[in-house]
Amino acid sequence: MNYPIYLDYNATTPCLPEVVEAMLPFFSQHYGNAASKAHPFGWIAEDAVENAREQVAGLIGAKSKEIVFTSGATEAINLAIKGTFAFFKGEKQHYISCQTEHKAVLDTLEAIEKAGAEVTLLPVDEKGCIDLETLKSHIQEHTKMIALMWANNETGVINPIKDIAKIAKENGIIFFTDAVQAAGKIPVDLAGIHLMALSAHKFYGPKGVGALYIRHNHHLPKPLPILEGGGHEKGFRSGTLNVPGIIGMGRAAEIQSKSMLEDAAKLGILRDILENELLGLEGVYLNGSQENRLPHVSNIAFDGVEGEDLLRSINKKIAVSSGSACTSISPKPSHVLAAMGRNNDLGRASIRFSLGKFTTAEDILQSVNHVKTVLERLRK
Repeated sequence: MNYPIYLDYNATTPCLPEVVEAMLPFFSQHYGNAASKAHPFGWIAEDAVENAREQVAGLIGAKSKEIVFTSGATEAINLAIKGTFAFFKGEKQHYISCQTEHKAVLDTLEAIEKAGAEVTLLPVDEKGCIDLETLKSHIQEHTKMIALMWANNETGVINPIKDIAKIAKENGIIFFTDAVQAAGKIPVDLAGIHLMALSAHKFYGPKGVGALYIRHNHHLPKPLPILEGGGHEKGFRSGTLNVPGIIGMGRAAEIQSKSMLEDAAKLGILRDILENELLGLEGVYLNGSQENRLPHVSNIAFDGVEGEDLLRSINKKIAVSSGSACTSISPKPSHVLAAMGRNNDLGRASIRFSLGKFTTAEDILQSVNHVKTVLERLRK
């Protein structure tokens, strides 16, 4: 198949060859169950898992015992939120999050709200940023958790994590962050963070594996398990471990811990070239903050065109997502862009360009030319 230029790295990243190489022996040669403690097949698998746990911990500056492997970020998010809700069962509970969070967080909060929790979703300004004074004003005596993402998956806007962590600490509240789009792309600091969700396939590892960081040696409680059946992962997550996937996540974490700064510098330059060319056109606008965001992400709105036609036409030569990161060719208005004040027409006619390790300058130049050609044709 003649694939288009890939500029959808926020949706998923390709597995690095070194990652695949590390995983392969654990499908056929070292195929033991990591929970099999009585023979070498299990011992080898367990040792490899623990090595990967150290590699993932190293990516975010954690202790290996603070890493709990899951099937992905969605499960990690559910464990963090539902597990905390379960711990405080019988108490009055309040959770603070934001209107622009990923649906995995919003839907999980909706589930505990139906089960009796109070949920406050903070608004954002036109750049997608929260107001810290508004956050403080919504804290109640029974607030149990602040759940705010590190960086937005659609706009790349980075939250003021240190300030949020300080607010949580001052009020004795659990701080959970979805760091899926940040970890492995930019350095993350665990100071003041109690729970953090990670996903391997966002930083050149395999799909179907993720992790939840759970801070140890802290007076605030840890979440209760939401999966029962064997007490794996120190009792937090029962189920046979995906050993090959975990090995791949560990190897990817190790690689990105060494290369992400270089990657970010290169991608920031390429992203700026893309934006400078496109934002100079009439009726083209940036969605989000131009300063405080991930270096590889650009979300751009195109006035005067119909969103479905725009996405279909651009995807003929460039693989991108709509503002809602929707995989359908018929984009729906993005809840993120709507919260930022974008009208439905501009929301549907917004494209997220997310660059990655294998993006080249030639890719950007070809993409710019293609977008210009599409706009000229659709605006006739």
